[in-house]
Amino acid sequence: MSLTPVDLSGSRVLIAGPGGQVAQPIVQALAPICELTAVARFSDESQRQQLEKQGVHTVRGDLADHQSLRDCPADVDYVINLAVVKSGNFDYDLRANAEGIGNLMSHCRSAKAVLHFSSTAVYEYAGHEPRREDAPLGDNHRSMFPTYSLSKIAAESVCRFVARQHAIPTTIARLSVPYGNNGGWPFFHLLMMKEGMEIDIHPEGPNVYNLLHSSDYLDKLPYLLAAADTDVCTVNFGGSQAVSIEEWCAYLAELSGFQPRFKENASAFGSLQIDTEKMHSLIGPTQKDWRDGIREMVEQLAPELLKA
Repeated sequence: MSLTPVDLSGSRVLIAGPGGQVAQPIVQALAPICELTAVARFSDESQRQQLEKQGVHTVRGDLADHQSLRDCPADVDYVINLAVVKSGNFDYDLRANAEGIGNLMSHCRSAKAVLHFSSTAVYEYAGHEPRREDAPLGDNHRSMFPTYSLSKIAAESVCRFVARQHAIPTTIARLSVPYGNNGGWPFFHLLMMKEGMEIDIHPEGPNVYNLLHSSDYLDKLPYLLAAADTDVCTVNFGGSQAVSIEEWCAYLAELSGFQPRFKENASAFGSLQIDTEKMHSLIGPTQKDWRDGIREMVEQLAPELLKA
């Protein structure tokens, strides 16, 4: 790893989609050190007010409508896009997710770097083969989120086009499974285990992913911005350890005493393990052991569920 991480202290940063699970720790980390602006539709007024209390300047805007971005500052140093829509309406979701990143980047075309968070949901299902960045793309999440994979693929294409048209240094980070002390997929599984609910798993197990703890993506964010290039750097972004749903549920059972009830379902998401070679060469390995991360998550969110 030879990249020098971007120093975000005192910089002007625009973040789109500030209310999501991944965005919240980023906002909390950047608000005290940056001139941070957050753009969203803010249908929940309390969310906007909470951001303002943290010192974040908020702007109401819909990425699907370029006119609504007129109040966004255009002269920012860095843009971080975490906005995503999963309404199930193809027309709107493509406008919001794909055209939306184009509208945002065109508005902020003088930025030093853009970090667009994509997803490993862009990959075609391929069993247990770890996905490299050049692996075939496909409609991976269609069974549960009909518009998600396609709109994420389209968003990457628009992102590359605008970056090259306007010479905007850009990184596309294909996010694996984020989690941390504010929740994530493993925490949902714990709640399902507590209630005795069945957890759908793909028949071609084990179902392997790369859990990415919030402490790691906060640590790597300045490196991802440093990796930005006008020809666009596309990189997988997940934890360095591969771990299956079956493994993390077994560990949750050790911690809580609640046993998972698995149900094989061919429509469930299958394995989406990533190849981490490019990620490691660019930004280095992640540090948080998945067991430590899951224990900390439960201790923070539901300590009463831990066995005495």
